[in-house]
Parts: sequence; structure tokens; C-alpha cells
Amino acid sequence: MPQTIRALPITAEAFAPYGELLTARDAPSKLINAGRCERHHALATVERGGGEAILSIFRSEPISLPYDCALLERHPLGSQAFFPITPGVWLSVVAPDEGGRPGAPLAFIVPAGMGVNLHAGTWHGVLTPLDQPADFLVIDREGAGVNLEEVEIAPVTITA
Repeated sequence: MPQTIRALPITAEAFAPYGELLTARDAPSKLINAGRCERHHALATVERGGGEAILSIFRSEPISLPYDCALLERHPLGSQAFFPITPGVWLSVVAPDEGGRPGAPLAFIVPAGMGVNLHAGTWHGVLTPLDQPADFLVIDREGAGVNLEEVEIAPVTITA
């Protein structure tokens, strides 16, 4: 029988070991464009590990809760940022590294309009929009070296 975990509302503090949240701050860093535009500057750092930072769009089929997570991956050479460009809530599954293997997964409910930037080497689940397909702007690394590791894990059932 799979282990069951409850998906938590995401907070910057709870997610900090895995990466940064991509959302506007309470106050902008500065106003630009003659005061008509708030700039929320440098929300995250793109870790490139010697490669180039690239932008892509990923289109993902939805899942519904409960969801059985059985695959985790990581990108050891660079960070990977996901920002939804279609409306909807989504799930971010992450796990600490334990000797080159994923530790116990955590699941976070990410509200519409918020993204995450995963630190290089962070174990994470695949894109999981909830209940409707979604497009994501993805910023990650391209270049020499192996920058994708995938592992199958004992299924973990994620509930709301």
C-alpha cells in the first residue's frame, strides 16, 4: 500500500530548502515606466552550471487528487523554474537529497499565478496541474553534461 501524504499550502519558508517562490512581493522593488509599472526585481537566481539559460513552454495534462507519485527527477547542473501561463492551481512535489537518492517527498499546493524556481539538484515530481491542462513558462539550463536524473520511487499517494 502506498504511503500517503497531504499536500500543504505553499509558503516561502516551507519551500526554501528546495527553491524560491515566483510571485510578486508585498511591495515592489521600484516603480518603472513613468511610475505605471511595479518591478519585483530578482525573485530568483538562474543556476546555469556553465550552460545557457533557456526559456521553453511546457504543456501538461492534469491530475486529480488523490494522486500517486512514483517518479522523481532532478537537474544537478542547473536550476529549473516553472511559471504557469494559464490559470489554475497546481501541485509541486519535492524531496530532499539523501545520498544521491530522493528522501521523503513533500507536496505543496501552488495557487494560480505563482511559480517556483527549483535549486539545482532538487528532486521533484513532474508537472502536475490540478483538474485542467496547463501551460508553463520554464526557465532552465541547456549545455554540455548530464543534467537529468530520473528515479522511480515507491508510490506516494498525495491527498488534499
